[in-house]
Amino acid sequence: MASLTPFLPPAPADQEQIVDGFVASQESAGRTLYPHQEEALLAIAAGDHVIAATPTGSGKTAIAYSAVFAAMARGQKAYYTAPIKALVSEKFFDLVAMFGAENVGMMTGDSSVNHDAPIIVCTAEILANHALRDGPTSDVRVAVMDEFHYYGDPQRGWAWQVPLVELPSCQFVLMSATLGDVSFFVEDLEARTAREVTVVDDAPRPVPLDFRWSLDPLPETIQTILEDRDAPVYIVHFTQKDALEQAQALMGTKILAEGDKDRIRDLIGDFRFSKGFGQILSKLVRQGIGVHHAGMLPKYRRLVERLAQSGLLKIICGTDTLGVGINVPIRTVLLTGLAKFDGKRMRLLNAREFHQIAGRAGRAGFDTVGHVVVQAPEWAVEFAKEQARAKAREEAGKAPNNAKKRKKEPKPRIPEGAVNWTEQNMTKLIESPPETLRPHLQITPSMELALIARPGSAVASARHLIMESHQTSTQKLRLIKQATDIFRGLKEAEIVETLTEKDHLGRRISLVEDLQLDFTMTQPLAPFAIAVIDSLDEESESLTMDTVSIVEAILEDPMQILLAQQNAARGELLAELKADGVEYTERMALLDEVTWPKPLAEDLEAALEIYRRNRPWVREGDLSPKSIVREIYETGQTFSEFVQRYGLQRSEGIVLRYLSDAYRALSRTIPQDLRTEDLEDVIEWLGVLVRGIDSSLLDEWEALTHPEEDEDAASEVRPTSPRGLSAQTRVLRQMVRAALWQRVEHFAFEREERLGELDAASGWDRKAWAQAMDEYYDAYDNVGIDGSARSPQLLQIREESKVWHIRQVIDDPDGHHDWGIEAELDLEATDEAGEPVLAITHVGEFGAL
Repeated sequence: MASLTPFLPPAPADQEQIVDGFVASQESAGRTLYPHQEEALLAIAAGDHVIAATPTGSGKTAIAYSAVFAAMARGQKAYYTAPIKALVSEKFFDLVAMFGAENVGMMTGDSSVNHDAPIIVCTAEILANHALRDGPTSDVRVAVMDEFHYYGDPQRGWAWQVPLVELPSCQFVLMSATLGDVSFFVEDLEARTAREVTVVDDAPRPVPLDFRWSLDPLPETIQTILEDRDAPVYIVHFTQKDALEQAQALMGTKILAEGDKDRIRDLIGDFRFSKGFGQILSKLVRQGIGVHHAGMLPKYRRLVERLAQSGLLKIICGTDTLGVGINVPIRTVLLTGLAKFDGKRMRLLNAREFHQIAGRAGRAGFDTVGHVVVQAPEWAVEFAKEQARAKAREEAGKAPNNAKKRKKEPKPRIPEGAVNWTEQNMTKLIESPPETLRPHLQITPSMELALIARPGSAVASARHLIMESHQTSTQKLRLIKQATDIFRGLKEAEIVETLTEKDHLGRRISLVEDLQLDFTMTQPLAPFAIAVIDSLDEESESLTMDTVSIVEAILEDPMQILLAQQNAARGELLAELKADGVEYTERMALLDEVTWPKPLAEDLEAALEIYRRNRPWVREGDLSPKSIVREIYETGQTFSEFVQRYGLQRSEGIVLRYLSDAYRALSRTIPQDLRTEDLEDVIEWLGVLVRGIDSSLLDEWEALTHPEEDEDAASEVRPTSPRGLSAQTRVLRQMVRAALWQRVEHFAFEREERLGELDAASGWDRKAWAQAMDEYYDAYDNVGIDGSARSPQLLQIREESKVWHIRQVIDDPDGHHDWGIEAELDLEATDEAGEPVLAITHVGEFGAL
């Protein structure tokens, strides 16, 4: 992206200067604006709202950047919002290149960089929360809302509605290729803001699409696309499992020329692929095959996107996540189906979903046409083969002369419960415009806290938000009641208080004074969780972990993780039952009762039943006890070990997201007066763990800023936290202590197989651990694992500059303390891996060393 700064007129610029400056910037880069882009630029410069409902690839991005350019030229603050963090990151780096790092900030909820900059790139929720906090006093004067069709999303759509309602002084640019009828937004914005609204919806698609229905088997369809030189191809699956399996099935196919392999190797450079999925992805991308879905770690998704942008990945197998605005060049989109699971049921795609995915095909400047291929269901493919065989027999005179068979019309054999799709479904989707967007405002504790922080009356602000929203009258009345009930819950949890007099901001309601600065409540049951934590026994040995479990119980369920824990628990129980000779029927009955770990389940459910008596808006389904953070902490597993233990290699990104959500909830939702020193240690440990798993965005910020050059203006975006885990010595000691204790517990229960999984790389496989156990149990009857066994005196760490030497003494029944586990921690490898890299050096009597 070329810099636009040289073309910015002195602020405050007038309409003509803005237009001339932006046109000149495009001409200097060899680009000429399309007529619809000129129309949008003139409207933006005149101060009008713009709704850009143009096809993918028609240049909406230039319209967005012209709005940011106009804001800078006027000396105004501009926000650029996107629905996903990957797209936020992409736009952040583009805008840094255009306007300079000192002028651009980024906010995603997880990270904040240069937040005082005049241009902020953020998720839609960030702008919505800003609108709730500041309302009409906001200094945001331009807001570009990319992928605005998310307004119709039942869970997240509120974030696209709130700014329209709460920022009357803001100029909006709403963009999406799949908006449908926008007449409501035109009327609404004109009435609210007294600004004109320009709708740009007549742009031709620069790369037209052709559509094809394929009755060939999927491997043949892919082969045809490659032979016809219609790659790069994005193969769309609707489960992550299918996407990865398809990618692996293509391994060994000759896809790349020899020179392309060298270029991929050079682009990958020293990128670190972790064990498990990382090793699989490394092999795939080196053959020109990518994988892209929400279950991947962000660093892997970004790597695939970068390689795809270079044109070196000829095939990408993924889910519909790539349909959300990421700038990846694709010539052909191959949909493996037209049905998806929406979280409740299998259903056919709607028109918006279909056009959003299909629109990724065709690259402006590279392709003259984009191809969309829809694969017929397997049963339709098989039926077509049968029909072809029957026709061939008939033409050869070998068809059976049976009147009954001739009379009966053959049909495809659709599996029971399967959703069928046909060529007629495809045709209807092609011809249908996107459905009209429906509003989905909701009220949450977090939103109320933001309204309470706003100057003036929180009650009036809440009433304005609800009554001026786009919801129906019935929905508005329901939201008012819900807001009132939530406020009562916040008061009872002593999160907010009513003042006897207005404060300096004119507020009669405020947060209590001893809350942390970044306090927030994003979960519906956060007030309930705080009330339960406040009731815990402060002298209880399990206080810290019980607090963690209460917070985990109000987080959204990551079902892939929970089902993996359940399957593992059932597998372990099944092995025990078989060993004990329990009969099959009884075994199955016992296994049906096993679920994932649910600490405090009975106590929490009983407490919620009481809590709900006066709060009918509280849903029982929002409470779901689970133990993910608690298990990792108590067992001392690293992220990699947890993923490997439960076979979650395909869902690493989901594990990371859950841990990030848990970290935010623990650090921002628990009031300061309920946070003990031990809990603070757990929160710090979790923060370091999350950052160590995937710091890809921070790595990019650092590369961007060239930290070796102190005078670089981009230093504004430099992260302040230490990069290496070795720099966080207190947390690293905590991790090492947990890792060694995990091995002691496995040793005590003679789990040599689990120990072998942990330490085979350092030479301590199952056989080696089994031998050490035999030697120990020849001398002693058991291993102590009670409180005294976890004494800090039994763990010795000698810290050197590059290696830590560790000795974990085993608590034998005679108190000799002459047996233990010794290990080394490689600090350089630990920093590279983002988690402790331990190598076992000795297990046995210390005198044997």
